[in-house]
Amino acid sequence: MKKIMKTEDLETIARKLVAPGKGILAADESSGTIEKRLKSINVPSNEENRRMYREILFTTNGAGEFISGVILFDETIRQKSRDGRSFVEVLEQQGIVPGIKVDKGAKAMANFPGEKITEGLDGLRERLTEYRKLGARFAKWRAVITIGDGIPTRTCIDSNAEALARYAALCQESDLVPIVEPEVLMDGTHTIERDFEVTEQTLRSVFDSLAEHRVVLEGILLKPNMVLSGTENPKQASMEEVAEATVRCLKRVVPAAVPGIVFLSGGQTDQQATEHLNAMNRLGDLPWQLSFSYGRALQAPVLKAWKGDTANVGAAQTAFHHRAWCNSKARFGKYTEEMETAKAA
Repeated sequence: MKKIMKTEDLETIARKLVAPGKGILAADESSGTIEKRLKSINVPSNEENRRMYREILFTTNGAGEFISGVILFDETIRQKSRDGRSFVEVLEQQGIVPGIKVDKGAKAMANFPGEKITEGLDGLRERLTEYRKLGARFAKWRAVITIGDGIPTRTCIDSNAEALARYAALCQESDLVPIVEPEVLMDGTHTIERDFEVTEQTLRSVFDSLAEHRVVLEGILLKPNMVLSGTENPKQASMEEVAEATVRCLKRVVPAAVPGIVFLSGGQTDQQATEHLNAMNRLGDLPWQLSFSYGRALQAPVLKAWKGDTANVGAAQTAFHHRAWCNSKARFGKYTEEMETAKAA
């Protein structure tokens, strides 16, 4: 009975995260990534600047209308807003579910040149217990699959799938919804057909491993890449081709028991990420909610507007609200290009 109750709680959170019209903000950049983001606007990456930047995002009025959850980094889940509230409280007061990134990053895979394996399983059970006490209700783990000459290998795909499944099982044991993120990278000269093939193979392996580890699918979310042409391929697939290929791939492998799929933006521009999500949601009824879990594609306009100046906080929050609103419309397949210049209602 206890097991059933727990599963129901996990399913409730998972469904809340993919509620119609809402999606997830990924604000879980590692120290290196946030440094690059801040450097792009000539702001030093010290703890106070990182805290200040995240506060802009989390305190945006009305964000809870479009943002269901926020993935935090270890540093961020422990930080507070200027008025002394923990960031977890700030989010909860907006009706937003706090989450946490728990992997330790993708490292070079021994004996497999050009391939990576995500680390962080050691001590994960104890860390999950702590994050649950700090207020996290879901977690995220990212695996990285590279397409190149002779790669990915079956060993790399299966090893990452196994790690994702072990992580997911530990999350559910700790009463946290696992976001399972197997990312096939856009980098390369590959065609959209090759990307489809690798994405399908990767997802098959992931769901096989999840089944072997008895992970309850109703209590997870999948965070995959969209099926795209490699960034260096001169022949780029159209928006419609990306939408059709991605949905066809997912229909082949993702069980209907999964409540939702929250796409990563993976190097697309903010507008491209919105357009692709919109095109997919226009393809009609699907077994799962199709949503977003964007980092850069939600934050790029915010950084551009803020520039590290407190006088620009209002403009930065308006930019974030607008971007979230555009993606909310895309969840219903109702986004239009005109909305890019319109102010969020």
